[in-house]
Amino acid sequence: MNSDTKYKRIWETVQLIPSGCVASYGQVADLAGLPGRARLVGKALGKTPTHLNLPWFRVIKSNGQLAFPAGSEMALCQQGLLQQEGVVVLNNRVPMADFRWQPDLSELLHRLRY
Repeated sequence: MNSDTKYKRIWETVQLIPSGCVASYGQVADLAGLPGRARLVGKALGKTPTHLNLPWFRVIKSNGQLAFPAGSEMALCQQGLLQQEGVVVLNNRVPMADFRWQPDLSELLHRLRY
C-alpha cells in the first residue's frame, strides 16, 4: 500500500469524526486500518489538500492534549474551532471521557471501510 492510499484512508476516517467529538491519532490510525501508525496520521494531516475541508482540529493526542504547544497560534486556532463545536478545552486539553468519538457498531460496519 503506498503513501497516497494510506493518506486517503486517514482523510476519509477523519471526515467521519462528528462535530463536537475528538479522536486521537492512534484511534484514527486504527479505524483507518493502519494500527500503530499514529505518527502517519499526523503526517497525513499535514499534507491534506485544502479542498478537502478536513476537520483536522478534531484529532488530538491520546491524553487529550491538543496537537500543538500551549499558547501557540495553531493551538489557539485548534482550541477555538473545537470550542465552536461545544468541545471543552482547559489548559490545552480536552476531557477525553466526555468528548472522545465512540463509533457504534453500525457506524463501523457501514461508514468505515477498513
